[in-house]
Amino acid sequence: MELADDALAAWVEEVRRTPPAPLDVAALRRPRERPAGPRLDRVEDLVAPGDPPLRVRLYRPGPEPLPLVVFVHGGGFVFGDLESHDRACRRLARLADAAVLAVDVRRAPEHPAPAAIEDAVAAALWRPDALGRLRGAPALAGDSSGATIALLAARELAARGAPASALWLACPNADLTLSQPSVRDKGHGWGLEADALAWFVARWLPDQSPTALERFSPLHADLAGLPPTVLAVAEHDPLRDEGEALAARLRDAGVPVELVPGPGLVHGFLTLDTVSPAAARAGDALMRRFGELLPR
Repeated sequence: MELADDALAAWVEEVRRTPPAPLDVAALRRPRERPAGPRLDRVEDLVAPGDPPLRVRLYRPGPEPLPLVVFVHGGGFVFGDLESHDRACRRLARLADAAVLAVDVRRAPEHPAPAAIEDAVAAALWRPDALGRLRGAPALAGDSSGATIALLAARELAARGAPASALWLACPNADLTLSQPSVRDKGHGWGLEADALAWFVARWLPDQSPTALERFSPLHADLAGLPPTVLAVAEHDPLRDEGEALAARLRDAGVPVELVPGPGLVHGFLTLDTVSPAAARAGDALMRRFGELLPR
């Protein structure tokens, strides 16, 4: 078992010693204590127009004109919120030197697809004075299920003639059929269980018809017209193979894409920065690389 560092190896061993929690929506959404992220020039909760109105959180590392990144949190389409990825958004704002607008997208099972996609699109189209001075078209970013939503929102923006400037996908759930080999090979004992993945997907996309997959499963979708993309995978992630396949599909569609491998890492390494120095370094490098794609 080759993991990125001893701290991450200890975390995986603890995962394997701990019985899996029941898959219960209320329990998954229960608030948790999380270490604080870096201080920024401005962090402010706002409300963006939507149906219903959207809770969003703006992060700015400084007052100068900055590119805007609309960030969608992970959580298996079912949980996660502005708090779960607050530290990640603070790091992204600082390391990518960007204004980050985190979106509290609607969650399944109450709000299956396409509700979260609609929320991300609405946030990307919202450009009030409250966001401060910005540069260029917004970029989209997401972690895990949030990366899936970010990509699908970027497709919708392109179809509307308002393309995103860049796309940042961390460990995306790109194949909602969950049929890639790594789901089997890495689907137990690495922090994200294959059974849980199937449960999450069934709540967000209960209809797995070919038509639904073409709309909501990136590996089955038309990917032409998407912006330059940074896509990160992790070696010990059940979603690794579908992330790599997505990078190949993006290239075939003419999209400039950089695939960032994650040797020794696990799913969700972006939010394991306080657990593992190696995970922290990998996340920092990924955020800085994304910053290089943004309009200046």
